Amino acid sequence: MPKNVVFTDKAPRPVGQYSQAVRAGGFLFISGQIAINPETGKIEESDVKGQTRRILQNIKNILESQGGSLDDVVKVTVYLSRPEDFDDMNQVYSEFFVKEPPARATVAAQIPGKGALLEIDVIAYLGE
Repeated sequence: MPKNVVFTDKAPRPVGQYSQAVRAGGFLFISGQIAINPETGKIEESDVKGQTRRILQNIKNILESQGGSLDDVVKVTVYLSRPEDFDDMNQVYSEFFVKEPPARATVAAQIPGKGALLEIDVIAYLGE
């Protein structure tokens, strides 16, 4: 099964040796995203709600660049630097995944990136 590297200007450029996403067969694997504004290259939101919103918008943009949507997401992993931010993250997350939400794991982790409060990666199924 061939794999294709995915890139869109509507999401942050990778800051290391990884791709924004990789499409393999019908699956799209989106790398962990922190709340970088793709236009400025900076984290602008200082609270977990704002950062969650920015991350999910960036993920949505990557999905749309491949003809998909948030409805195609089957698995999400959320990495929170502060477990006490779970409720605020979940409130915003619920605005993006309204019906039939994907499977999800949420873990406490140290997040790389100055000012990053969380990181989110997703797997989507876009069909063959």
